[in-house]
Amino acid sequence: MTTATIPNFQRAAVREASSSSFRTVVKQIPVPQPSSDQILVNIQWSGLCASDKAFLLDEWKDYGICMLPDSQGISGHEGVGVVVAVGDNMQARWQVGDRAGVKFIASTCEECDFCSSGDEVQCLYRKDSGVTAPGTFQEYCVADGRYTTRIPDGVLAEEAGPILCGGLTAYTACKRSNVRPGQWIVIQGAGGGLGSFAIQYARAMGMRVIAVDLGQDKRDLCEKLGAEIFIDFRFTKDMAAEVVKATKHGAHGIVVTTGSEEAYKAAPMLLRPHGTIVAMGLPKDLSVVAGTPPMLLVGKRLNVVGSMVGSLQEADEALDFTARGLPIISKGKLEDLDEWLVKMQRGQIAGRAVLQTAA
Repeated sequence: MTTATIPNFQRAAVREASSSSFRTVVKQIPVPQPSSDQILVNIQWSGLCASDKAFLLDEWKDYGICMLPDSQGISGHEGVGVVVAVGDNMQARWQVGDRAGVKFIASTCEECDFCSSGDEVQCLYRKDSGVTAPGTFQEYCVADGRYTTRIPDGVLAEEAGPILCGGLTAYTACKRSNVRPGQWIVIQGAGGGLGSFAIQYARAMGMRVIAVDLGQDKRDLCEKLGAEIFIDFRFTKDMAAEVVKATKHGAHGIVVTTGSEEAYKAAPMLLRPHGTIVAMGLPKDLSVVAGTPPMLLVGKRLNVVGSMVGSLQEADEALDFTARGLPIISKGKLEDLDEWLVKMQRGQIAGRAVLQTAA
């Protein structure tokens, strides 16, 4: 194994509760040692994702999705840093000093039916950062050398972190919308972290954007990012009429970044025939569904698809866009994780939040 100078102990934000009264505590824990197929990454910055909040608060426990003991109580899955140790089997792929990104999907088996067909996102045996493997809210994180993403030159660590989940998720959602350059896409929840990414990726891919959110601050952000039209849903009596007025027959696609029932109910009404709904926002309430009455689904021949993170190749594609000007970020520190989670709950974060993990 090739290594740099590595301390025996490190700082990590560890969850100490699993309810609405959650808190994380920064503790000193041992630095893990990589196996032959792993690398050890000194995490410099880690993005804060809405799913981190959901895991720390057990918001998705009714779905059977929660942090498991293998996570060691350490959330985070948008970590970027420098490789400081390389396992024996990874010597040809990684060197000490390389920049690496640790994503939500921490590793895949590379052998199941889904991995073999190039759809490793659905791997039957995958491990997920902060769920079935320790996450990136720590100074040193072991990562599968086969599935860790190389960070390209020209992209700052604090910019790359949020791309590894939020940006990747928004990018693949825009791809799955099947909206072509010059066509219209609606982004619901456009002023949030995922929505702001979706605007930027859609614009970079040549789409025309209608942003849906509320408030002047969200309007200013969405228009700054390139949305041609902003609809404040609080003051719009007939959103479908507004969209049809702008697009003639309705939008070609819609990306739902919020988990609200109202957003999912409105989505099919905003589309033209053959349009596509991309479900991305995850509600707490199991009764919320993504879809539409069969009469409308059949009559307009609509498509309804889901989108979650993305493949290793799509992560590289998403990062390539980053070198062209993405993203908008707000910076904090690991010690202030709980404060940033509260800000996220209140919708007080502009763009995406990233936390400095290095001391």
